[in-house]
Amino acid sequence: MFTGIITDMGRIAALEKRGDLRARIATGYDTATLEIGASIACDGVCLTAVALGEGWFDVDISAETVLKTNLDLWAEGRTINLERALKVGDELGGHIVSGHVDGVAEIVGIRAEGDSTRLTLRAPETLAKYIAPKGSVALNGTSLTVNEVEGCDFGINVIPHTQQVTTWGRAAEGDRVNLEIDTLARYVARLRDWG
Repeated sequence: MFTGIITDMGRIAALEKRGDLRARIATGYDTATLEIGASIACDGVCLTAVALGEGWFDVDISAETVLKTNLDLWAEGRTINLERALKVGDELGGHIVSGHVDGVAEIVGIRAEGDSTRLTLRAPETLAKYIAPKGSVALNGTSLTVNEVEGCDFGINVIPHTQQVTTWGRAAEGDRVNLEIDTLARYVARLRDWG
């Protein structure tokens, strides 16, 4: 489990196609405090550390994960959002995030709004029903509040601090971003549909 509060910006140091895709991710984390098998959210996708070295960790990415996320866009040098898994007693500053990406949204609009940036995103139709005004979403692993929803489009604000400590400062129209809907919304919809 994660909170959607990004704690490092990593960089794709290497990609290797095997049976699955292996990525080496350069990080500012003290990798001596990580263990093989640790879960790390990489642009919102929960991945398992399979090898470790000073300033880097490797992850294996299945074809299914590549198909359902924006990881097909990963290339050497790309900067990504990172978050280590929660530990008992950690502050829960964002919202409960599983790292199980539901789909990919597209940035369809960007404009300045005060010191912040207002982004409009388009969710896949199958996921749009789970997104509600003042609800939460995780986008590329970042916990964000939904401002408004109109059909499949929804808006968020990114404050200057978030732009500086995540990859949101580089967002551009047309970008595809990993979307995880709020876990509570998923369960409420399932209960509604069940009975």
